[in-house]
Amino acid sequence: MEEVAVAHRNAKSTSDYVALSLLRMMRWGMDLATGYKHDKAVAKGQKDAKDAKSTSSMTEHKWLMRFVFLESVAGVPGMVAGMLRHLHSLRRMKRDNGWIETLLEESYNERMHLLTFLKIAEPGWFMRLMVLGAQGVFFNGFFVCYLLSPRTCHRFVGYLEEEAVITYTRTIQDLDAGKLPMFAKMQAPDIAVKYWNMPEGSRSMRDLLLYIRADESKHREVNHTLGNLDQKNDPNPYASKFEDESRPHPVKDIKFQRPQGWERDEAL
Repeated sequence: MEEVAVAHRNAKSTSDYVALSLLRMMRWGMDLATGYKHDKAVAKGQKDAKDAKSTSSMTEHKWLMRFVFLESVAGVPGMVAGMLRHLHSLRRMKRDNGWIETLLEESYNERMHLLTFLKIAEPGWFMRLMVLGAQGVFFNGFFVCYLLSPRTCHRFVGYLEEEAVITYTRTIQDLDAGKLPMFAKMQAPDIAVKYWNMPEGSRSMRDLLLYIRADESKHREVNHTLGNLDQKNDPNPYASKFEDESRPHPVKDIKFQRPQGWERDEAL
């Protein structure tokens, strides 16, 4: 989990550029809603968090509110995509090639992230109102977009998860730099210990952030990979069995990490 790193997949097609542009608009709104500020040099990896000046504006409470807002939105795409593919499978009376399960697993995992953070901090009425509005707009928008172009939607989610990895990486950097003393003393709630089966002695807030960041990095990889496939005919490589398990290939855990996703010829 310590090896998970910030990464970005460069846009290569019109679909990619559309997804990236939509993500940047959403990121601006999310930063505004959660009061996010961070030293740009730290965000680019050009400066150590200990030497940053503006990271102090992100307190533990602000980070937690950002986590709640992020996870309440991140749990939507997998459910919408899984639901639409489920209905599509029923209409066509054909199998879905294993996509539905992976998408629903993703949405469940994101919901567990949210439930974990709700055990640590209770959002106020304003944040709840922001979440309600964002979810209503995002659900319907993603629903329509997935009907029009599933590939663009998976690329969008891949870019969204890139931002999630950045968020948790910056939090860990701030924690290690001594800027988040409350987090340094905090232990993971019981719901997190049971869900991730966290071993005794490795249940700190930092450990929890490592688990969640690893989850987000896998969602990043999965959606970038799905965005590279034939949306109607290709099987889901994360639900497939490979003849040579020792060769790097798509897996559900983080044994073989591919932040930018697996290209179609590699995945199949």
